[in-house]
Amino acid sequence: MKQVIFAKLGMLLFGWALFTTVWSAAPNDAQFEKANSDYVAGNFKEAISDYNTVVQSGEWSANLFYNLGNAYYRAGDYGHAILNYERALRIEWQHPEAQANLRIARDETHGLELTPSLFERYVSADSIGALTLAAAVLFWLAVALVVLSGRRPLLVSAIVCFVLSGCCAIAVYTLVHGSRGQALAVIVRNNVEARVATADTARTVLALPPGSEVLIVQPRGDWTYAQLPNDQRGWIPTDAVEKIQL
Repeated sequence: MKQVIFAKLGMLLFGWALFTTVWSAAPNDAQFEKANSDYVAGNFKEAISDYNTVVQSGEWSANLFYNLGNAYYRAGDYGHAILNYERALRIEWQHPEAQANLRIARDETHGLELTPSLFERYVSADSIGALTLAAAVLFWLAVALVVLSGRRPLLVSAIVCFVLSGCCAIAVYTLVHGSRGQALAVIVRNNVEARVATADTARTVLALPPGSEVLIVQPRGDWTYAQLPNDQRGWIPTDAVEKIQL
């Protein structure tokens, strides 16, 4: 009984968030305002089209993708809703409404998630820029210390900087190529199955509900080879999956 009450309360809060945050700050564009109006009027397909027009213009913000995710959710397209909540969180990792609605949408679809490494659980993908800068600064600082070193303390400091630079570089590589990296994609269609070969008659490896996460390994025409949440690999239709990173 308590679980039912909490579930209803969660959906009530979700609906409130859908209505109240749709006007939050985002690209200052007439198309965006039109999308907001369409959304409030219940014209979700028109709102989706308008929000996507803003996305195509390159004027991105966390709230733009969040609102687009809400419009897809209200239209019953949970795969694209999850995709856009994820995109919102790529821009603003601590966007509380996007985090909450992503959890609710995933509960709705029972989408499968990739297991992040221990490092990825504590360091977000939006740290890549800062870590890259840190690696570069530490590397050139180490070079400068080597050039200027006439004393042992400076040489020791240079070695420390080299080591720290290497650690930052490894961290960047892990984030870029890990389960939350650039290859991360979301299943956006219903009734998708990963298969052992590029044919609809091939044996199924894993059924993938909308909103499931995969890592794209190799696109090949109408089919894409991907790493799956069960640590296997399989072929999925290319039009059934979209990368989170635009």
